[in-house]
Amino acid sequence: MKLIINGGEREVDARTMAEVIDRLGLSGKPVVAEVDGHVLVAEEWEAFPVSPGMVIELVHFVGGG
Repeated sequence: MKLIINGGEREVDARTMAEVIDRLGLSGKPVVAEVDGHVLVAEEWEAFPVSPGMVIELVHFVGGG
């Protein structure tokens, strides 16, 4: 399905927010997810369904100096 992720349209085969995170290679990384203006905590991702056209903002942190 088509989702708007960080301002760009992306085709992602996913039913839940957890699957979106996985498909994008972000599983296990510190990520903050906002869907249609609502921040989701990681515990909600597995049960949170996604649908076409949802606007998702993902912020992940990268260490370094």
